[in-house]
Amino acid sequence: MGSKLNSGHGRVRSPKSGFGKGDSIAVEITKQTDCSVLSNLNFETHHNDVDSVIDPSDPEPEVFQPCNAEYTDYTPCQDQDRAMKFPRENMIYRERHCPSENEKLRCLIPAPKGYVTPFPWPKSRDYVPYANVPYKSLTVEKAVQNWVQFEGNVFKFPGGGTMFPQGADKYIDELAAVIPIGDGTVRTALDTGCGVASWGAYLLKRNVLAMSFAPRDSHEAQVQFALERGVPAVIGVLGSIKLPYPSRAFDMAQCSRCLIPWTSNEGMYMMEVDRVLRPGGYWVLSGPPINWKTYYRTWKRSKEELQEEQGKIERMAELLCWEKKYEKGDLAIWRKRKNAESCHRKQNDLSVGFCESNTADDIWYKMMEKCITPYPEVQSPDAVAGGELKKFPERLFSVPPRIALGYVPGFSIQSYQEDNRIWKKHVNAYKKINKLISTGRYRNILDMNAGLGSFAAQLEYSKSWVMNVVPTIAERDTLGVIYERGLVGIYHDWCEAFSTYPRTYDLIHASGVFSLYEGKCKIEDILLEMDRILRPEGAVIFRDNVDVLNRVRKVINGIRWDSKMVDHEDGPLIPEKILVAVKRYWTVGVQSWFQFISRRVATVMGSASARDKACSNSISNTAGLAKRASAVSAPRVLLLRRGSSKLKVAYLPLSSLAENGFRKPSWASLLAKLLFASASKWVKSVLPKNTKEKSIKENFDIFDWYVCRN
Repeated sequence: MGSKLNSGHGRVRSPKSGFGKGDSIAVEITKQTDCSVLSNLNFETHHNDVDSVIDPSDPEPEVFQPCNAEYTDYTPCQDQDRAMKFPRENMIYRERHCPSENEKLRCLIPAPKGYVTPFPWPKSRDYVPYANVPYKSLTVEKAVQNWVQFEGNVFKFPGGGTMFPQGADKYIDELAAVIPIGDGTVRTALDTGCGVASWGAYLLKRNVLAMSFAPRDSHEAQVQFALERGVPAVIGVLGSIKLPYPSRAFDMAQCSRCLIPWTSNEGMYMMEVDRVLRPGGYWVLSGPPINWKTYYRTWKRSKEELQEEQGKIERMAELLCWEKKYEKGDLAIWRKRKNAESCHRKQNDLSVGFCESNTADDIWYKMMEKCITPYPEVQSPDAVAGGELKKFPERLFSVPPRIALGYVPGFSIQSYQEDNRIWKKHVNAYKKINKLISTGRYRNILDMNAGLGSFAAQLEYSKSWVMNVVPTIAERDTLGVIYERGLVGIYHDWCEAFSTYPRTYDLIHASGVFSLYEGKCKIEDILLEMDRILRPEGAVIFRDNVDVLNRVRKVINGIRWDSKMVDHEDGPLIPEKILVAVKRYWTVGVQSWFQFISRRVATVMGSASARDKACSNSISNTAGLAKRASAVSAPRVLLLRRGSSKLKVAYLPLSSLAENGFRKPSWASLLAKLLFASASKWVKSVLPKNTKEKSIKENFDIFDWYVCRN
């Protein structure tokens, strides 16, 4: 069925989504972000510069074209072809290897044909549309382990796993007999080698938020499945580089047949888990070598080898000051002691030394170390090193120990509380602009410059989760504070691609990001990456200085987003503004008339000499029409069929642009809206009768298109 244009909004209808709204979601956002909704959010009234709209010297924004269909699941820093050029030792080839500047793609990553909005949570936990992740290999490879099943046009996730084929719930029940899961004591968890993240998915109903990671490897799309289910996950691996998390971040970590060689490199991987595990936290190991007496034949390994491997794990756990709390069947659980005073080891007995205390959070592209991260000092034997946390959800707004103890320079208890107050006001303003924020429509949310995590703290945590990013160039390292609030996040440099699949996030929040990265990397590179990881019909909220946002908005005009600028919630005199945007729906192989015309106009407009000649001829040939164009201050759009004298002249009054909030319009996009309404009938009139619609679209290529400005 051919695409139709929604005349009210100039948008293309999408297939019916899992959420059941299709592109009506984007239409609703467009309505709600209109300045007329809130009288105090009227950027155009106070910052409209008509001269800048009609200035002929103002360069047109670059219009970015779709990438080839082969790039639908492109992950720039985990590209499979590039990975094969690196050593396999210590999984180096599965780590981040980003493209150089001249290797970067300068195009828009397409969604697969038939892509739909994921089902709302909690249905998304159990069902994922096949069109969104069209890979069936795991349904065959992991069939007996109950990972995923294919039914009709959806994948079904029964909640099984390699070490819990009876379901994640029963597995978690066994853990809860030893670990205080469910009362708020354990809130943040780390799943190393997560599969399709069923452990994290089922922990959510117990108010435990798991950060899951797995490499992009032969288990095709495992992390992508996790994200489509609405579960926090990133592409990652325990290799040679430190994990992108702060020290003392997680209340619990687990390896469920993750196949990480815990005893290799002198126990370095266990030391890295110890670095990110909070004092008093738990480490869960299920799978080899646990219960080796039962499974050694299945694993095709000798008893002696497996017994030796478990012995090494036990000895390393003792060195790390972990106390074994449980072992039964396939499961073993250790608990990290609360402080160094409660550990009976003596430093002289250690076969491995301590790391420098000031390097625990210095992780970006830093090599993993064969050393033990020291505990923070305590004042009494019963104290928790680094400070004791409240139970969740109380810890969400209580003062984090890193703030209370002065571990984060520049922040005090008072400034932390003020930050919460400010972001409560900001988020309330966002909810007035976009009323879908608190409805559950946006499940996966990204905060690109999270600060203290106060934006995430103000959202309804049962309906959404937030990936809180602390940029590596940020003035202060606040990611540890974010974890102490019971939230999750990651370090990242936005000059590089994020460690995730395309179409990961429903909503992206970018506060101060482009001011922070000014002069560090190109605006368009950051925006193209945002487009890659944003779902079709996903929303973006920018907050920054007005001059910065004007430059951002100009690039947005070339990446198929609709945008609207609104004032700061405190009024129009504040230079900080809010820019809201919605990504249009489009997929591989589906090109609407609107998209086709946009590309055609953008392509031909670049020919200045041909344009000038055509414009000059049009003035002499259509003097009356040219006079009318001058009177309304409108550019003329000329369509001239090659080899024919027939000419079409259309107009786009600038006054109507200002009324609709376009300050510096993308001429290609705006002209396409006009041409769709007026030019298609004219094109039909100069083609043979009974020409089918598909042929008409193909015949657009026989016309020259020009824009003449008066």
